[in-house]
Amino acid sequence: MTFTSVEHPQSNGQAESANNVILSELKKRVQNSGTSWVEELPRVLWSYHTTVHLPTQDTPFNLVYGMDAMIPIEIAEPSVRITGFSEEEFEQGRRVDLDLIAETRERARINQVATQRRATFKYNTKVIPRDFVVGDLVLKRAQLTQMRNKLSPKWVGPYKVDDVVGKEAYRLKTLDGGNIPRTWNAANLHFYYS
Repeated sequence: MTFTSVEHPQSNGQAESANNVILSELKKRVQNSGTSWVEELPRVLWSYHTTVHLPTQDTPFNLVYGMDAMIPIEIAEPSVRITGFSEEEFEQGRRVDLDLIAETRERARINQVATQRRATFKYNTKVIPRDFVVGDLVLKRAQLTQMRNKLSPKWVGPYKVDDVVGKEAYRLKTLDGGNIPRTWNAANLHFYYS
């Protein structure tokens, strides 16, 4: 079962990423200005939608509407962007923008795929594959509940590998034979050297 809804934003990585950026900006603005988040939300969303995003190399506004957003000052004060064109010229330019929107979105998709491939390649070059066999002594990553402060050990153990469950998944037991609950991924285990 998968959850992709308003109640479960953590299941949608893209929405979760956007929410983190928006929340971070809201915190900064509310702390600096002393206003409520409700007053700051439209400004934060405007800046988020009109800022170039690295994966697509474009703004969300441009990807939706096919044109760059006008900043509020351009609307309030006469600017070249508004006064430099007749209504017919503006409509003609808008039609061209809308004709090119599919190409703009395709270019953004290609940029996004390329960014994902670069991230995957970078991650895979840094991953150290760990293969453990039954009987190996290992340390497991300490859980947050086990870490009391910054000086607490990040790894606990040693434990003995009891069973290889799947690719990079292991069951552990204590040295005196007690079972450790749940399986552990190799990314959370290190060899123990005595």
